[in-house]
Amino acid sequence: MNKLELIKALQKKSKLQRYQAVEVVRIFFDGMANALSKGDRVEIRGLCSFYVKEYPGYIGRNPKTSEKVQITGKRLPVFRCGKELKKRVDYKKGKSTTPTALRDLGA
Repeated sequence: MNKLELIKALQKKSKLQRYQAVEVVRIFFDGMANALSKGDRVEIRGLCSFYVKEYPGYIGRNPKTSEKVQITGKRLPVFRCGKELKKRVDYKKGKSTTPTALRDLGA
């Protein structure tokens, strides 16, 4: 699912106008991006969490010249899957009963 498909699904489910659905999705993703840029953790219970991991700088090597170069540290966003999402993705269709967490999520 991409951003456009998410907007269409929100529009259909909530009976919002297209511009309203676009604004809701924009606010949601901008809020997440702003929180991560400040170093905050974003957690969506039952789905996932995002956090920023800091990697220190180190001395690397240029493969062409074998010369040592200083690699600067960096901060990267990290996605961590929630337990309920793991169960939902791994759920086998052949099982006779649906786990309680999946029933709560609408699976």
